[in-house]
Amino acid sequence: MSEPTLEIEVGPEQAGRRLDVVVGAVEQVGSRAEAQRLIDQGRVLVDGQPRAKRHQLADGERLTIRPVASAPPMTLAAEEVPHEVLYEDESLLVVDKPAGVVTHPSKGHESGTLVNGLLARAIAGGDDPLRPGIVHRLDRDTSGLLVVARTPRAHRRLQRSLRDRQMERRYVALVHGRMPPAITVDRAIGRDPRNRTRMSVSASEGRDAVTHLRRVAEHGCFSYVEARLETGRTHQIRVHLESEGNPVVGDQVYGKRQPDLGLSRQFLHAWYLGFPHPESGEKIEVRSPLHAELVDALDRIDPEELLPRSPDR
Repeated sequence: MSEPTLEIEVGPEQAGRRLDVVVGAVEQVGSRAEAQRLIDQGRVLVDGQPRAKRHQLADGERLTIRPVASAPPMTLAAEEVPHEVLYEDESLLVVDKPAGVVTHPSKGHESGTLVNGLLARAIAGGDDPLRPGIVHRLDRDTSGLLVVARTPRAHRRLQRSLRDRQMERRYVALVHGRMPPAITVDRAIGRDPRNRTRMSVSASEGRDAVTHLRRVAEHGCFSYVEARLETGRTHQIRVHLESEGNPVVGDQVYGKRQPDLGLSRQFLHAWYLGFPHPESGEKIEVRSPLHAELVDALDRIDPEELLPRSPDR
């Protein structure tokens, strides 16, 4: 079935509004979330050119929209999906996600996600029925800590903490090359104009992104670094490290021409999560040790254990 193409002229009542808001209001699109997906996929043009979702429309601009042909709606089902719960109360869970597990269902990943594995734990909150309780995400091949809400109120408050930068997220990464003792990378990130599946600091309309990097140790041509997120853009740490000339070991998208130490995933692990509890305000701190495959990679280059096997060493 051929996909329809819609042509819409922006009128005075739409002028000044965000592109994703206007596109999401189109009946054939149906939601702002779907509008953002179409914009990211290059399926929305403004006067023949791709624009960012936050682009403010002007009277008389012409939108070209190619909605994806409708498919049967996805439904959620509880499944056995590997994960470990490191903290749990009536409001939230802190989950240690293994590499290879997608956080929530999406096109191409309708099952086998972390959400499927957590449904039996009464996760809840948020506007997207396919993402109940999900406050933030990890890439499929990044391991480590995620906080997941169990009530709508906890979800709202946790998202507010994330937005107000009260949630501290620290990662460890093994990267190629030598890095300075400490550096802050402040470079906007957006879709790579030449490859829409990649993110890039060279995108014409990126979103602000800040990553604080600290070298923990080095060994030969490798550096062991801790990354602290100030913002949370897609692939942020991986893109920022690549932009510094230090791609993550095992990264098949941003560092695939480098030795991977036998890894089938990138050496990136969310080891620390700290945030105020959404009900009590008490600070919650959770730590995750390196997963076995990452320890094995360290053993390949550092049999004398000069590089730390524990992220907080």
